[in-house]
Amino acid sequence: MHSFTEENYLKTIYYLANRQQGEVSTNALAEMTSTKAASVTDMLRKLADKQLIHYKKYQGVRLTDEGERLALQIIRRHRLWEVFLVEKLGFGWDAVHEIAEELEHIRSEELVTRLDKYLGNPQFDPHGDPIPTPTGQMPATGYQKLSDVGVGERVCLMAVLEHSTEFLQHLDHSKLTLGCTVLVNEINTFDKSVLVQVENGRIVFVSHEVAKNLLVN
Repeated sequence: MHSFTEENYLKTIYYLANRQQGEVSTNALAEMTSTKAASVTDMLRKLADKQLIHYKKYQGVRLTDEGERLALQIIRRHRLWEVFLVEKLGFGWDAVHEIAEELEHIRSEELVTRLDKYLGNPQFDPHGDPIPTPTGQMPATGYQKLSDVGVGERVCLMAVLEHSTEFLQHLDHSKLTLGCTVLVNEINTFDKSVLVQVENGRIVFVSHEVAKNLLVN
């Protein structure tokens, strides 16, 4: 049995490893979890003792096969609960992350199986993130960031990298929703902000910070 804190660390290591395409540093984990480096080191030793991570001081961290399996189970539960909260209980996509953070620690496999079936076996959560399969496979998406799209390209908004309430509310205010098609009209050479034209012809200013957190296809 693993504690909630241990599960949260496994999930965070998985996210960071995939974002950085490599081993995760103690400092990156401390920043992501808002925890002191010494406390992070203590937790990493515990996870290493349980053979859930490969860890050597000053050399970074990576998940073992078992650690990755557990991380994907947690992510699967989290994203299924987010779908349930939005589609069945009417929560906004900006209000479900913290609730799902609590629900993801319910370990009943029978509950997760029934939840998945009840929701119609969804492939993506409300933020466009793929939901790991029951066998622990993370579907590949092949998305790119809006900040990497060139002028004149037409793309569809598929997912967001940032899940904070403030960021999602900003998208709602700008009426940038997943599934909408945008045409990149202009990229500012000074600050790399983007002017996009939405399907209805409306022009929207997108800062570079927002554009690098929008995934498109």
